Amino acid sequence: MRVAAALASAAVLGLASPPSAATAAPSRDWSKTVVATPEGGFRMGNPAAKVTLVEYGSLACPHCRHFEETGYKPLVAKYVRTGRVSYEFRNLLLNAADISISLLAHCAGPAKFFPMSEVVFAAQPQWETKVANLSDSDKAAIEKMTDQQRIMRMADVAGFRPIAARFGLTPAQANRCLADPKGLQRLLDVTQKAESSGVDHTPTFIINGKVTGAALWEDLEPQLRKAGA
Repeated sequence: MRVAAALASAAVLGLASPPSAATAAPSRDWSKTVVATPEGGFRMGNPAAKVTLVEYGSLACPHCRHFEETGYKPLVAKYVRTGRVSYEFRNLLLNAADISISLLAHCAGPAKFFPMSEVVFAAQPQWETKVANLSDSDKAAIEKMTDQQRIMRMADVAGFRPIAARFGLTPAQANRCLADPKGLQRLLDVTQKAESSGVDHTPTFIINGKVTGAALWEDLEPQLRKAGA
């Protein structure tokens, strides 16, 4: 099981109307509305949006990083900001490093989760290289650690603490977050529930409750439009 393996971001012109009708009220930017969901993710956008998009993704997944680089900004700018689509990210854990950074990103809170995720994805090649370059002796030592020790060690190896600090987590807060068994269990529960429902790869996109076969923005956007976005 994946969990077992894991633990081993106008004015209207030219009208002769009264002043009160001459200026349109600014539209709401729904991308600034981000909340934690009961399902264990973070949702950005209008809670009453006609189209709901859920991504099961991993901060350690290169395919998720590709979507972040190519699809995230147009998704937010064209569909989420306008209130037509709500977008929720739920973590599907891949490995121990993923657990460490996901715990920290969740502790940063709703308002900072997506911006922090953008930074984590951008730095993914660098921190994954650090983890991959661990010596055999280091890997052997990590295998003998407890789950909590392993999570803390991965945060040090990958350099996650400085990233967390950029988003307001002090060293003490980061340590508490990484050592929080309840936070870990919430992430594991999301992963286990996804796996039990048949979600077995990242990214997996779900539109209005229906799993899509899309992994790329050019495949996902037409499906969002077809759903009414």
